[in-house]
Amino acid sequence: MAEQYSWPARGKTSIIGKSHSRLDGPEKAAGTAKYTYDINFDKQLIVRALGCPHGHARIKSIDTAAAAKVPGVDYIHAFKKAGDEIEWSGELIVAVAAISGGAAAEGVSKIKVQYEVLDSFTAEDDLEAAIKAGRTKRGGGKSLTAREPGDDDDEDEFVDAEIERLLKAAKFTVDAYFGIDSITHCCLEPHGTTVKWEGDRLVAYLSTQNVSGTDDQFARGLNITADDVDVHCQYIGGGFGSKFAVDYWGLAAAEISKATGRPVKFLLSRDQEFKLGGNRPSGYLKVRLGADENGVVQVWDSHHWGTSGYTGGGVSHSVVPYVLTPPNYRRKATSIKCNTARARAWRAPNHPQACAITQTAFDELAKVMGADSYDVFKANLPSASNGKADLYAAEMEIGAKLIDWKANWHLHGKGPKKGSVVEGLGMALHTWGGTANTSSAIVRVYPDGSVEAFCGTQDLGTGTRTVCAMVLAETFGLPVEDIKINIGSSKMPFSGASGGSTTVGAVSESHRRAGQDALAEIFKLAGKKLDADADDLEAIGGRIRVKGKPKRSISWKQACGGLGLKPLEVTSSYKRGDESPLSSSGVGGVQMAHVAVDTETGIVKMKKFVAVQDMGLIINRKLAESQINGAVIMGIAYSLFEQRLIDPKTGAFLNAEMRDYKLPRLGDVGDIVVSLYEPESERKRGVIGLGEPPVISPGAAISNAICNATGVRVRVLPATPKRVLDALKKARA
Repeated sequence: MAEQYSWPARGKTSIIGKSHSRLDGPEKAAGTAKYTYDINFDKQLIVRALGCPHGHARIKSIDTAAAAKVPGVDYIHAFKKAGDEIEWSGELIVAVAAISGGAAAEGVSKIKVQYEVLDSFTAEDDLEAAIKAGRTKRGGGKSLTAREPGDDDDEDEFVDAEIERLLKAAKFTVDAYFGIDSITHCCLEPHGTTVKWEGDRLVAYLSTQNVSGTDDQFARGLNITADDVDVHCQYIGGGFGSKFAVDYWGLAAAEISKATGRPVKFLLSRDQEFKLGGNRPSGYLKVRLGADENGVVQVWDSHHWGTSGYTGGGVSHSVVPYVLTPPNYRRKATSIKCNTARARAWRAPNHPQACAITQTAFDELAKVMGADSYDVFKANLPSASNGKADLYAAEMEIGAKLIDWKANWHLHGKGPKKGSVVEGLGMALHTWGGTANTSSAIVRVYPDGSVEAFCGTQDLGTGTRTVCAMVLAETFGLPVEDIKINIGSSKMPFSGASGGSTTVGAVSESHRRAGQDALAEIFKLAGKKLDADADDLEAIGGRIRVKGKPKRSISWKQACGGLGLKPLEVTSSYKRGDESPLSSSGVGGVQMAHVAVDTETGIVKMKKFVAVQDMGLIINRKLAESQINGAVIMGIAYSLFEQRLIDPKTGAFLNAEMRDYKLPRLGDVGDIVVSLYEPESERKRGVIGLGEPPVISPGAAISNAICNATGVRVRVLPATPKRVLDALKKARA
């Protein structure tokens, strides 16, 4: 057992920190990678389902007789019954299993459901209407002032008076409204599963980001044990926080399979995917702030609201104001209960909304002051809630050089105009935890020198397989291609779900620990052959050698030959929250946007986007940059294009198809520049997850850039052409 787990010193690595292509790239490029939909069994049934077209309704009757008579239809599964109340559009009513997708779809078309349509409430942005309709719930709230109330003071009255006193004393004030609409998940691969029973055992090929945790979900729903469930997921076409659960349609697939004795494939249609696959809650905020003559905010008073669907929810009060927290603040939060589907985690839950509705206020302050936004953000860095003021300052300098801030920035609305087009810059900053999740791994070293590992994690497309292989390759001094990585099965050692940017840290922990433990045993064997102490050995370039004496060495294969006939097997684990030199948490990033706005059409074009990000120790530079590029594109999408449209009268989801749900194309994202910030102090912190952080700041950065270009704030994102034109028209009026 290795006494101390560690990473190689900086400059001493041959693999970690370098760029390496994904190990699964060839399979994906060739089309041989098997996703859930690609798994097919003999005599399997295909399932299609009928969803409710109304935002709020009560089922009066369900008639499936005609559906049952359709040739090829084998089984009908009811999710709902007469008398049940439906609370959002798309909720599944009945599923039809047939020998083909066409037969199942025809069966669905024959189902007759009578509804009593009920009133829907969907005005998630209208706080007054929600209060009047009794659809609100006060969330958490907190007030903090530099001066504390006395023993005889009523605390609420004291805070009211203190807020007003500070605002009155402020040199500059802002009184504004900002918002960001709900968007939906849009995974390329829809939610679903292909299942079959082998006797009393369920084998499920599930599109999931939670391989180790979904066997138990199946077991609870089916009243069997987790030992009787095998969950597999070798490839997944996106999850982004929406695929932690088996879901009721996954359980239905297993129930239909059990009832018919045949394998079943049940994946949501694209329409259903939009309606049921999860959404990111909206957030709207009214704020008053006051700053001193240097632009340092001294007081913040805000009320924000939003929805996560029928259960209410919205943006947590704890992340408002975002990152920059003045010494005196009051924040109130209200959740609104709408007839829309419940939210699911969407990359960096709460943070993109909080950033978009609060860091725009700091840019608004710069506009009021007639000051450089960069200077206002910099002046407020000492108030960073995560204590990373110096880190943000350094990243801002890097970002400013990459986007040429000095040359391209101008006072809001005062830049040069080329015809109807104006340009502008904006910035924002973000934070994230990224604590490594719980993870276990088995590493086997065979007598012939081959190495393989087993871990119940999953690869969302972020390169988890490649990370695991690189960690072991570095540990053993072998080429990455010599390491065989096995993941994607619930029967492998437990590894936590891929959420919260926890996976790279988790698998780095478990594989490095197992690798170092195994290497310690190999060193003992090699030490006998080299007549050296195990502590004096190192593994480099496919050989075990004495430190400082490279000629005293044997090949890796020779060393492993000492194992005899059986492989060396080591299991090592890491528990989330434990202190470790291998992983850490807490990152910060700065992003800057350069946009061009056509004041005649309202179209916003991205010219350049700079993302500066720290993440501790970088395992694979290429994958890290790829993650940031992807996150920025998602950020551009929700800033300028994505928007869930709900009919205010019926509650119907109006744009639940790819042709209607707007997303950017390659020509819409501009030039994306990624800078990995990695001073020695950051590298010493160990591995920190990266998936979430870079998706947080684009909304605020782009909104601020649009305002800098036009001198006018588009109050709610996405900044669609109509919203841009409406804002310009209102400003002219």
